[in-house]
Amino acid sequence: MRSRPTARSIRLVLAAATVAALAATTACGPEDPTESGAAAPTAASSPADGAKGEASSGDSATGGESATGGESASASGSESSSGTSDQGEAGTGDKSGYGQSCGTNDLDFTVTWEAQPISHYLLTAKAKSGITCYLDVNTPSVSFGSGADGVASPVGQGGEDPIKLSGSSVAYAGINVKTTEGEGGKQFEHVIIATTEEDPDPAQIELPDTATVDKPIVTNWSTERDETIPTII
Repeated sequence: MRSRPTARSIRLVLAAATVAALAATTACGPEDPTESGAAAPTAASSPADGAKGEASSGDSATGGESATGGESASASGSESSSGTSDQGEAGTGDKSGYGQSCGTNDLDFTVTWEAQPISHYLLTAKAKSGITCYLDVNTPSVSFGSGADGVASPVGQGGEDPIKLSGSSVAYAGINVKTTEGEGGKQFEHVIIATTEEDPDPAQIELPDTATVDKPIVTNWSTERDETIPTII
């Protein structure tokens, strides 16, 4: 009779043990490392991806600035090339262009004494080596000393306008230093020559001998010597 209560007690103990085991299993569920750790990598990846995005965006902006800098450098290079080109053109020193007027410093002058058919000085002008120019002003500016009475008056003889001077080509003008009678006049050893009255750099040429000057005259430029014999018309 006592064996039944004992078996029932055993069943009750087993049932209680089963309930305790189930409770323990349920309590351990949230602490499963698989479930608790799954969300952690996902949360951590968002800031990393965001940082990468920011870094990528920053790199893109830097690249854009670099590209802009490249364009600026290219533009600067173009300006430098243009400057070099302009300097090349300006620095050639080429004076052979058509239409350049002869300045006094472009020419070499000589003065010789001519006794026939009347006494006078023959002025010869020739372009310096490498220069081609034109005598646009038909009459040379000729004077003796700095006074107004030493300025030679043009007589309008001869003349070609303009005269091209280059290489061995020459132009002539005749000078009569004394057109008055008697012993009057001033003596000079040099004559001042310029292609125009406004030329800031006239040439001073030594005369073959000392000349007595009184109311001098000068002809126009010409390529023919016979047209440059100065006479009062």
